[in-house]
Amino acid sequence: MFMTCELAYHCAARHHECAAFQYAEAAKHEAAGAYDKAAQHAYLAHGHAQHAIQSAAEAAKLHADRFMHVDQLGRSRTASFEQGAGARSNI
Repeated sequence: MFMTCELAYHCAARHHECAAFQYAEAAKHEAAGAYDKAAQHAYLAHGHAQHAIQSAAEAAKLHADRFMHVDQLGRSRTASFEQGAGARSNI
């Protein structure tokens, strides 16, 4: 599946929200003495946190690739313009 950097950022944010919710649930169960349920929610929270990290890394990579591509286009256009200007000045 092709993912844009904006989509990857939103995906990372959503996983962070899910992780925060699961950590809050784990804390509630821990306080109530339901340690099995607390552990289950902590495990789910950890999974969401890992997905958030992966999505954020993917977003950053896509973001960097997009700007590297734009920068390379700008450099090639500048080089082409300078070569064209140099050729005209030699005439």
